[in-house]
Amino acid sequence: VQLQASGGGLVQAGGSLRLSCAASGLTLSNYDMGWFRQAPGKEREFVARVSWSGASTYYADSVKGRFIISRDNAKNTAYLQMNSLKPEDTAVFYCAADTTLGYRGTTSTRRESYEYWGQGTLVTVSS
Repeated sequence: VQLQASGGGLVQAGGSLRLSCAASGLTLSNYDMGWFRQAPGKEREFVARVSWSGASTYYADSVKGRFIISRDNAKNTAYLQMNSLKPEDTAVFYCAADTTLGYRGTTSTRRESYEYWGQGTLVTVSS
């Protein structure tokens, strides 16, 4: 089982990036998917979650209105479109899969709720 996150890089403030999370060894449509991020010296934090069908999405307040989470189950891939990036968005971004379907409030924002994790992709936003 592997989740491969990609698409990170260096971008100026106000710019955009699109992260991808490609799955192998598991059928992504069986999982709700999440994105988390970890800035230097900080705890890993929830960013966004998408239901197994893509019909429902949830966001941290800090990214709401700027980031869009989506998925293409036919491609076994999840995405995070990041717009209007800010220097405080600088972090390693991780994708994760949750075998328990359906949003469960704060439980679904905890890293312990996700069984499979990608290796992370670094996003650096310069001012």
